[in-house]
Amino acid sequence: MKRTISIACMTAALAAPAVAQAHVTLQPEEAPAGGFTRLDVRVPNERDNASTTKVEVQFPAGFEFVSTQPVPGWTAEITRKELAQPVTNDEGEEVTDRVDTVTWTGSGAEGRIGPGQFQDFGLSLGVPDEPGRTLTFKAIQTYDNGETVRWINAPDADEPAPQVKLTAAEGGGHAAETADEDDSGAPKWLAVLALVVGAGGLIAGVAALGAARRRTA
Repeated sequence: MKRTISIACMTAALAAPAVAQAHVTLQPEEAPAGGFTRLDVRVPNERDNASTTKVEVQFPAGFEFVSTQPVPGWTAEITRKELAQPVTNDEGEEVTDRVDTVTWTGSGAEGRIGPGQFQDFGLSLGVPDEPGRTLTFKAIQTYDNGETVRWINAPDADEPAPQVKLTAAEGGGHAAETADEDDSGAPKWLAVLALVVGAGGLIAGVAALGAARRRTA
């Protein structure tokens, strides 16, 4: 009897992490700050008796642009929110609204995420230039039986909200390390030396031409 209970407990313990990880996420969970990048909203189905037919993702502040990748059987709707006060972006342009939510709605046989399945919804978006900031994307998952799951809570909760951490742009450190190099990757002192040698050759050529003309005269 004790052996049977132990085996059952071990099985439950091994299965627990898999269940805990089956939530809506954004992939990858880190992205370079500034510029454009791709993120995927990954939606697994946690139920064994229903299919997911709708996913709504709420964007944090700071997103001016987003486009969606077509997914067969699904339509995407982007809604924007008016700002209380216009702001000026890094390009000096006035911004009066921002991305608020993106909602995917499925239809037909293809527009559903069945038990044991997941679906990635691709996004191309301009990321705020704020290295170190953690972005929280609250999500609501709807099943065809009317049930909804609200992924809006803290990371350690049962239903955590998807998050993405912004990292420093990869070009930042590289530019500093290569400050003494030209566009070809060669050290700048080589380029300067080449200019000096070339100038010396030009001067010598002009002097030789002048001497030749004097001899001719």
